[in-house]
Amino acid sequence: MATLTPKTPEYTKPSPIAGLNDALKRQILSLQSYSYLVGDALAKMFSAPRYPEDVLEQMDAIGVGSLPIILLTGFFIGGVMVLNTAAQFQRFGETALTGDTVAIALVRELGPTIAGLLVTGRNGSGIASELGSMVVTEQVDAMRALGTDPVRKLVVPRLIATVLTLPLLTAVADLVGLIGGYIVAHFTLGLSAVEFWNRAIQALAFGDLVMGLAKPVVFAIIIATVACFYGLRTRGGTQGVGRATTTAVVVASVAILVSDFFLGKLLLYWFVS
Repeated sequence: MATLTPKTPEYTKPSPIAGLNDALKRQILSLQSYSYLVGDALAKMFSAPRYPEDVLEQMDAIGVGSLPIILLTGFFIGGVMVLNTAAQFQRFGETALTGDTVAIALVRELGPTIAGLLVTGRNGSGIASELGSMVVTEQVDAMRALGTDPVRKLVVPRLIATVLTLPLLTAVADLVGLIGGYIVAHFTLGLSAVEFWNRAIQALAFGDLVMGLAKPVVFAIIIATVACFYGLRTRGGTQGVGRATTTAVVVASVAILVSDFFLGKLLLYWFVS
């Protein structure tokens, strides 16, 4: 049967509405497939067989591997916050509020978000490229042929490792950010250690700590599942691996920022209002 081309009389140019409709259908199907993967992975977290060696290996790669960049970034974020607010505090004679501002902003918002984005860039891309390489080299197909569930073997250990390590990395980022904020506040505003740390600790309530630890758990689920989803959907050889890695990082980063808004609104309603 002859193929219709723009030069054949039977050919009709597709309308923009039809193209938009097809694109929308593809996005909905992708969302459906992603939702199924998330539900499947979360269900298999609590059933056997388990792979503790893989979990420990991923925890080392995600937690220990990300620690240097978390330490460096957290320190300078705390310092930058003080630099940007020091002039305003000095104008109104309220330099003692520096500890309050740095503590609340880091614990509630900046610590979880920055840690999530850094882990996305460092480990989310690594997970997507690793699984994508396994797909294009047919290792995942061989795994299925041997009776091993790829979701249980590949996705679940990475999901568990990310959920366990990201809250710890966030806590480290918060602490180092407070240390960086204190150092800058000491040399720019002349605050003593007692004045800064007393205000910082007293400013934090139980709800702030819950917010600071609940967000990383949700972000970890997003990072691991999005990276695994696009890695397992890789097509087109090595170029496909690059596309899957880029898409995974972009989608996970946007999803973190979007979910951060709704989580922040919900948690503020529960613990602050």
